[in-house]
Amino acid sequence: MVVKRIHVSYYLKLDPAQRETAVRAHNIHANYCPVARTIQNCVAITTELTMEFM
Repeated sequence: MVVKRIHVSYYLKLDPAQRETAVRAHNIHANYCPVARTIQNCVAITTELTMEFM
């Protein structure tokens, strides 16, 4: 068995005022994740962000 791709789904409940911060963090988090950085050249990593506002 060989892992070729990983898809990560993030579900956040947050205040609407935090939306921009959450989107910005989602857009750059993989650059600072040691696991993602280790496997990024051999495994395709995709993410999605779903937000629920309280």
